[in-house]
Amino acid sequence: MRLGNRWWLGRLVLWCFDSLPLCCARTWGGCRGRMAETLSTGVGAAGGLRAPAQQNGDGGSDARGEPLLGPPEPAGPVAEPTPGSGEQTSAPTADAGKRKKRRGAAGERVVPPPKKRRTGVSFGDEHFAETSYYFEGGLRKVRPYYFDFRTYCKGRWVGHSLLHVFSTEFRAQPLAYYEAAVRAGRLHLNEQPVHDLSVLLKDNDFLRNTVHRHEPPVTAEPVRLLAENEDVVVVDKPSSIPVHPCGRFRHNTVIFILGKEHQLKELHPLHRLDRLTSGVLMFAKTAAVSERIHEQVRDRQLEKEYVCRVEGEFPAEEVTCKEPILVVSYKVGVCRVDPQGKPCETLFQRLSYNGHSSVVRCRPLTGRTHQIRVHLQFLGHPILNDPIYNSVAWGPSRGRGGHIPKTDEELLRDLVAEHQAKQSLDVLDLCESDLAPGLPDSTASSSQLAKDSLEELTTTAQKTDGVVEAAPQDLEKAAETDVTDQETDPLCTECRLVRQDPLPQDLVMFLHALCYKGPDFEYVSPMPAWAQDDWQGD
Repeated sequence: MRLGNRWWLGRLVLWCFDSLPLCCARTWGGCRGRMAETLSTGVGAAGGLRAPAQQNGDGGSDARGEPLLGPPEPAGPVAEPTPGSGEQTSAPTADAGKRKKRRGAAGERVVPPPKKRRTGVSFGDEHFAETSYYFEGGLRKVRPYYFDFRTYCKGRWVGHSLLHVFSTEFRAQPLAYYEAAVRAGRLHLNEQPVHDLSVLLKDNDFLRNTVHRHEPPVTAEPVRLLAENEDVVVVDKPSSIPVHPCGRFRHNTVIFILGKEHQLKELHPLHRLDRLTSGVLMFAKTAAVSERIHEQVRDRQLEKEYVCRVEGEFPAEEVTCKEPILVVSYKVGVCRVDPQGKPCETLFQRLSYNGHSSVVRCRPLTGRTHQIRVHLQFLGHPILNDPIYNSVAWGPSRGRGGHIPKTDEELLRDLVAEHQAKQSLDVLDLCESDLAPGLPDSTASSSQLAKDSLEELTTTAQKTDGVVEAAPQDLEKAAETDVTDQETDPLCTECRLVRQDPLPQDLVMFLHALCYKGPDFEYVSPMPAWAQDDWQGD
């Protein structure tokens, strides 16, 4: 009897343990579904924020001057996609063949599950072949081309119609444009053409919008190779060229120029340089090399040295600035010294003085956005031709000693107005449509531009740039036009703009990354002409 009881007890225990995984699986499956739904909504709600630094991809903000912006576009085939990154790739699962497809009720639109994404974006020949360069007046220009912007439905869009989303969040274009785009077959929802803007959006809906894309010109100066080996590529970046695709720039970037003109592909940027900053720029050829050098960055084993030309006579002795820096606006790209900012430290040493301006060597010991430029402004010696931190918008003292006699809102308003008048909004990484009333500001900062200021600035921008609005009947005709010339498009607003090209010298800022040094490497670029002792350009 005792043996029998033990036998039944053993069977009971085994039955309990056999059933446990099934119960846990059911319980976890329900929790995971709710968690995924919550995370999806949370990510969607945060979709309007623009990341301070975008890696190898197009902008992720919804209000960057195109009718629809999304994640970086898919690249070539990848063996092992990683969730949560910038590219959309399929995610094969072990039981994909056994799982039944989800089908909706009769007449219900079925939403496919979101695709997996991986970190990093590799650009290949199919991307480089989208368009070509031409050179004119000392500028590198990109021929206009068609491009697909992609995005998943944001959490705040769920339950709203496409018409509502376009009319409230994408007011850079009139509704007649989007209606014409539908008739022209340029809007797709889950890879199916959109026929009616009244369709209601669901979670995980995937939108694709084909637009006619124009890029701002950059300097025609070549991207010169300083060094190349099996691990790294080192170049001398000219001023005005962004490192990687962002905002309105794609082909006019160092990444694309290296791929198209030097056949150097799948590079990993090891550090950032502002678009207007020139000098030493390093790329790793493999992820392993990238991780090794980034570890050296985290351990503070790397040294960077810059040279700049500043206003006035800089002190002869070495100067250390430790003022904290606060980001005023990520969207406009403006910072200032503020006690609430992040700790910073920069060492300065004057190299020469020509009676009007000084050449200064700069060694940043931290890596904050615009750190050298903001610290020089605070010291009263801004970079001679800095379009942001040597602007009259900061007041009579131009920010010296942190004295700014206006609010952040007033500062941003005046900076934008100044560059609108000069037709140089690209300096602020803005375009006219960013200022359209009703667009959500992607600024994650201590302040936001007031709505009435944005409306006023939008009116000014339209007058300044000579925008020619297309009548609704013209858009209707354009939607029926068979497009054969890629460089002009009947629906494109940019094609109707008349812009004056910048002068090549206006694309140069006197800040140059002179040297980048690590435990086992040191790369130096030539001293620019404006940093020579006998330079009298000021």
